[in-house]
Amino acid sequence: MTAANGGLVRWLDERLHVDRLYEKYLRKAFPVHSTFFLGEIALFTFLVLVFTGIYLAFLYEPSIAEVEIEGTRLPAAYGSVVLLDRIPAAHLIRQIHHWSAHVMIVALVLHLGRIFFTGAYKKPREINWIVGLGLLGLTIFAAFVGYLLPYDQFSVTATGIGYNIALSVPWVGEYLADLVFAGKFPGSSLIPRFYGYHIMLLPLLLFAGIGTHLLLLVKQKHTEPPAAKAHSTGGRLIGMPLWPQQSVIMVVLLLVLGGALTLLGTLFPVHPVEFYGPPAPETPAVKPDWYLLWVYGALRLVPGRMEVHVLGATIGSEAIGGIILPGLVGLVLVLVPWLDRTNRAKLDYLEPPTWHPARLGWGIAMVALLGVFTIAAYDQELSLSKGVLQVAVLVVPLALGGLGYSVGRSLARRRGVSAGSAGAGERNAVSPLIRERSQ
Repeated sequence: MTAANGGLVRWLDERLHVDRLYEKYLRKAFPVHSTFFLGEIALFTFLVLVFTGIYLAFLYEPSIAEVEIEGTRLPAAYGSVVLLDRIPAAHLIRQIHHWSAHVMIVALVLHLGRIFFTGAYKKPREINWIVGLGLLGLTIFAAFVGYLLPYDQFSVTATGIGYNIALSVPWVGEYLADLVFAGKFPGSSLIPRFYGYHIMLLPLLLFAGIGTHLLLLVKQKHTEPPAAKAHSTGGRLIGMPLWPQQSVIMVVLLLVLGGALTLLGTLFPVHPVEFYGPPAPETPAVKPDWYLLWVYGALRLVPGRMEVHVLGATIGSEAIGGIILPGLVGLVLVLVPWLDRTNRAKLDYLEPPTWHPARLGWGIAMVALLGVFTIAAYDQELSLSKGVLQVAVLVVPLALGGLGYSVGRSLARRRGVSAGSAGAGERNAVSPLIRERSQ
């Protein structure tokens, strides 16, 4: 039996060069640091979303044509979710699908935050930084279009906010809204269009983006924690090989994540669609999910009468709060590698956040800005005046960003790192071209 197995291995190796595959890819070193698991969590939740989505697709009817359920005429999309929620296993799968989307967005945000605050977007990883931002944008859009599919009164009202934002885009708003939302909102083609986005177009784009991200990662290698430099010999990448050590850890992580998602779906159920009922003329008080609350808050802070007339187009408050402000935030994030003046030498080792006080301060200011916008979404519930919040948008980010810069600068001086420039500590963080070590 042993000889037969050895013969099979030799036969496969002669045709597929398995040994080369093993040495080149399966021995790839993975740095040992807990924050590196954030990207894997995002990947695994995406896989959970795909498999749970396939199951739900067999039970969902993407149409608003009326069907009769227990003597009541209801939109087919809404009715199919009502029936789905009455099947215990299917209801649990829908809950897991819902929470997986949230966990994926959280993991991506934290992953990109770790990359930003440790400078891992620097040369040669600028392209992968943009790919990562694109993946976050696609994930949020996939969650947004999936939010409509139950087609209850709450989801239709919330999606209508997005329609009005698209409609407010200067010059092309009407055409853009008709294209994305399949005509006037809500029309008979809306559910089929969003369903196509959700189960086909966006998953394909996410698969392509994830594949591109992983290919670039393999090509450019991981950045490493600074502590690994003391153990490196010859500039080689230190870590655990993909097979079998890292693979075992990934399997354990996947099982733990699956258990956590099941607990979330069990202990924190999504509201049943019957609570709000099918779409009706009445408009319930709604807010978007947490990842879009900052956009909603920005919309609330822009004065309703604010208008700017440019080349025959009217740029109103919805365009300013829903398009221009989020667009500026996105543009700044895309340009981060080029705005960072220290992005000159090749980066192999992560830079502790306090080594770059300016980056630390700007990052804290950006987080604070989004936080104030999010709080503004609850201005009525918290009894906060718009005037106070409008002042806070300017004061809080500057104050917290300045504090972060001052603390970072003080700590950098203690370590002998020149604030805002490539000092001695930073030069020590940059090593020659690395080569992965086969272990």
